[in-house]
Amino acid sequence: MDDQNKNLILATALSFLVILVWFLLFPPEEPQPVAGDQPTAARTQSDEAVVGTARTQSDEAVVGTAPATSDSAAPAASGATSEPSAADSALARAPRVEIDTPSLKGSISLLGGRVDELFLKDYRVTVEPESDIVQLLAPSNQAETFYAVYGWAPGQGLGMDEVPGATTEWRLETGDRLTPDTPVTLVWDNGNGLTFRRQIAVDDKFMFTVKQMVENRTGKTVSLAPYGILARHGTGDYGEPADIKNFFILHEGLVAMTDGKLTENSYSDMRDYGFDDQWGGPTEILQVQESGWIGFTDHYWMATLIPAAGTPFKAVGKFDPRGQIYQTTAMMPTQTLADGGTASVTTQLFSGAKEWATIREYEKAGVAGFIDSIDWGWFFFLTKPIFWLLHQLNVMIGNMGWAIIGLTVIIKAIVLPLAFKSYVSMAKMKELQPRMEELKKAAGDDRQKFQQEMMELYKKEKVNPAAGCLPILLQIPIFFSLYKVIFVTIELRHAPWFGPFRDLSAPDPTSIINLFGLLPFEGPEPGSLMALIFVGILPLLLGISMWLQQKLNPAPTDPTQQMIFAWMPWVFMFMLGGFASGLVLYWITNNVITFIQQYSIMTIHGHRPDLFGNIRNSFNRKAKAEKK
Repeated sequence: MDDQNKNLILATALSFLVILVWFLLFPPEEPQPVAGDQPTAARTQSDEAVVGTARTQSDEAVVGTAPATSDSAAPAASGATSEPSAADSALARAPRVEIDTPSLKGSISLLGGRVDELFLKDYRVTVEPESDIVQLLAPSNQAETFYAVYGWAPGQGLGMDEVPGATTEWRLETGDRLTPDTPVTLVWDNGNGLTFRRQIAVDDKFMFTVKQMVENRTGKTVSLAPYGILARHGTGDYGEPADIKNFFILHEGLVAMTDGKLTENSYSDMRDYGFDDQWGGPTEILQVQESGWIGFTDHYWMATLIPAAGTPFKAVGKFDPRGQIYQTTAMMPTQTLADGGTASVTTQLFSGAKEWATIREYEKAGVAGFIDSIDWGWFFFLTKPIFWLLHQLNVMIGNMGWAIIGLTVIIKAIVLPLAFKSYVSMAKMKELQPRMEELKKAAGDDRQKFQQEMMELYKKEKVNPAAGCLPILLQIPIFFSLYKVIFVTIELRHAPWFGPFRDLSAPDPTSIINLFGLLPFEGPEPGSLMALIFVGILPLLLGISMWLQQKLNPAPTDPTQQMIFAWMPWVFMFMLGGFASGLVLYWITNNVITFIQQYSIMTIHGHRPDLFGNIRNSFNRKAKAEKK
């Protein structure tokens, strides 16, 4: 077997090894269980208290048994019973208050006064216009349970039945429907002189304002501590079937800001919390002095508890393994009320889509560090300005696909001064290629002699071979930053370009099977073997653009390296075929612009590249062989 065949086999093996490693690192998503397949009986005793009608001992876990001091245990929403039907029936029978805003619809249950049903009007589960709108919050009698509940933990002089908890039956005092113009007020009298009110308002986007009030007519001094809870059962998709759980580039789980410090704990991190006796489970406690917030973030959605700025509180993350229940709590300081006194505390609840412009406005309004709830990643110093520029281009152009192309042009223009010298160096090395071949033939098997003579040639012609790596090194952080932006930010979700490209956050939907989008049906399922084999038009253009760009670069002197580089464009074509089409579009545009820049610079310096010379030479050699 000659060296050329050996090199071909080696390159082929290496290429398939790269693809194999890629699929190990980025495996296709496992099918998500449908709602009917999820267990609904795995509730805990204290969770039954959350949704039940009768107060039991386990309900103490919901509203706290310790005195309501700054060190008292906060409420919990966890525990296990195999008979949740009575609790679910009670929740289903409880009266509800409708929520209706330009962005949201849903309802508040008067059982516990919980915000536990919320749909996002502007977002659908799939790109199809007839698909269901996204549901973010869901009652505990549904499979994907996720809700917000508020209450007061009892302190000195109060019993469990004297404060409102998760099973309190509230009465609607004012308002009959929650809209941006009409807040609602819930009221509950404990029968022993304490009257509790809860006023709930909402804006036209995703922010609720919850004001908890209490009036003391007991004839004695009492103390109690207000709290807010977000609880979710399991790590369901909550309206986003395409979510990728535990994917290293995406943070999903607890997110908190505590006096300027961002904390991100994944769901697996929460399961590994240290056990805390006071809180009764795996727990992490963060103390906030001035400002902060805590909640859960998913791929595109988020629910967050936001106490008023300047209010110290405990931000608590907790996991109950018995019911697979994740919980975040904002536990505010104890309020001490003399007879005839009143107290109130205001908390905001964000529950909606992680829209950059919306979250930025909330940050400007006083929610410190809220823009960092979007997962910008390690290269945040690049992802933030890149997204800002992409957003501005999209606003001006009105099309995210053309905005990505415009962004690429701007980025290439910015890095051109740095890349210019490297392009010149690569042009000179391309000119020196024939002389290097002569040196290689003259040196024969003496590789050391060849290396010395080659370095002397570089020195004589003032060529720096390492300069050609500069554009690649510059592009790596930019590439990862743009990948992060396209993968994480909701602005690219279901963003169309043209024709078959209706979602730039999804892989290319075209294939030879549907004539690259000309036929009116979908191509292979993304992530499948068919999609890997029958790539779309964008990955195909990516491979061609990489191949053309490679033709401008000097070929490696080692035959094995030459073979590997020859295969690289086509390997990357298959590897990147499963990436978001917006990212592939950026890479194609980047390659085309780089090709134009490099071709122009090489031509200016007297070396007009012959892109198809190797192909012609191979045909000429074949023709000569046939004549012989």
